[in-house]
Amino acid sequence: MPRPPSAKARMSDVAYAAGVSLVTVSRAINTPDLVAPDTLAAVKAAVDRLGYVPNLTAGSLASNRSRIVAAIVPTISNLVFSETIEALAQTLTRDGYQLLLGQSGYCPDTEGALIDAFLGRRVDGIVLTGTNHSASLRIKLRRAGIPVVQTWDLPGEQGAKAIDMLVGFSNRDAGAAAAEHLLHRGHRTLAFIGADEPRARERLAGFASATRRKVEAELIAPPVQVDAAADSLHRLMARRPEITAIFCNNDLLATGVLFACQQRGWTVPGKLAVMGFGDLPIARAAHPTLSTLRIDRAAIGAQAGRLLLERLTQGRKSGKPCNIGFEVIQRAST
Repeated sequence: MPRPPSAKARMSDVAYAAGVSLVTVSRAINTPDLVAPDTLAAVKAAVDRLGYVPNLTAGSLASNRSRIVAAIVPTISNLVFSETIEALAQTLTRDGYQLLLGQSGYCPDTEGALIDAFLGRRVDGIVLTGTNHSASLRIKLRRAGIPVVQTWDLPGEQGAKAIDMLVGFSNRDAGAAAAEHLLHRGHRTLAFIGADEPRARERLAGFASATRRKVEAELIAPPVQVDAAADSLHRLMARRPEITAIFCNNDLLATGVLFACQQRGWTVPGKLAVMGFGDLPIARAAHPTLSTLRIDRAAIGAQAGRLLLERLTQGRKSGKPCNIGFEVIQRAST
């Protein structure tokens, strides 16, 4: 007899309700293309009626595959990362993989705890943000024997090598390109505002190197809010009032600088040129429109997903880092 509706449904209840064997129910759930359409419809109807939830852990133990990929981002509130994750999820879903998402809050210990939790749940692959990971974490991931894709950086940045596969761009080169754009526009006294985190420091390093002179910088503890830009601008100009151009680590900070300039009655770019990073929709809507560096955020996620799927489904490994590059976008603010 089937179990009462209040009890948790089992596979045997589904088999009884659909009039098929346990093996057929298992096939309908795990390999539906091998089941006759009428039988598959009967099993699905029984699953829906009983509210049955398959035990995916048991299936993964038998097949050594969970069909789940984990990804860790610093924050889910930033559009920069959300577009990458959306493209990653769409790419994986087309091949029957699901995405498990974790937020590190820019904290290495939190990231390590998330990786332990994901490995404990037998995920098939992991996507990380950045390449700035401890030696012990790198060893742990290599020993896990699953594909790992690091994103938003390229090898050599922060002196780190790839754990496995890489999709990103040179943050140092991006910073240098921002400086070169501002120098070409005639600015000689430059400043930087950004979060105190590895990728921002790489952009600052490239920015300062290309400038070949002292760059005033404001590094703010992440996560950075838009209103932090006004305080940073005040401190920068108090220390060095001759600054004529500011490069911000993201477009939200740059927009905050634009607001602060408007409140002070400063013209942009007359009094101060402002440049952002990311080319978010707000960069095109700002007044004046914001010069920035464009990153194909969706391409990072889609390519990370493709690399994982090539390894998981075909056993192929991409040994060469995938450089998606960047583009300087000049608008009215510079």
